[in-house]
Amino acid sequence: MREPELHRSPSAIELLLDPAAEAAIRAEWDALAARGLSSLAGHTSASNRPHITLVARVDLPPPGQDVFAGIRSFPITLGAPLLFGSGDRRVLARSIVPSPELIGLRETILAAVGPGADAPHTASGEWMPHVALARRLRVADLAQALDLVGGDIHAHAHCVRHWDPDAAQITALAELRQA
Repeated sequence: MREPELHRSPSAIELLLDPAAEAAIRAEWDALAARGLSSLAGHTSASNRPHITLVARVDLPPPGQDVFAGIRSFPITLGAPLLFGSGDRRVLARSIVPSPELIGLRETILAAVGPGADAPHTASGEWMPHVALARRLRVADLAQALDLVGGDIHAHAHCVRHWDPDAAQITALAELRQA
């Protein structure tokens, strides 16, 4: 009899934001939690930081640091809230206004890691850059949650990391410096 295949979580390459923007997102997480709403504030793992997932898949190799040579920090605007999913519970997130720098960074990383079975939310043609605020938010609580999400947050790309949940390992790939 064949052994059952173990479920493996996708690894991810993520873009972290500057400390001020991270603090602003964490304040929104805390405001949601303080009202008793779903929030990422309750997830206290070291891996849980506000981030933009650039690519996610099982068996995702981290690209070499040479991939990031010459890539500098760039501005990012976190915009209007959006919802993902279906049913009575959804993911609440902040949209990211796409920029040539963000799209270029993602394309550089995709070229470095090669083709693969990307998670649906990061697959080509389906990628929607965002920063998650809450998972499993009740649709009935949406109006209350939206009252706690402020206006645009102006941020800068800070660093790129590789997150491997199966190994519980976070690897910094590049610190992005100001030009």
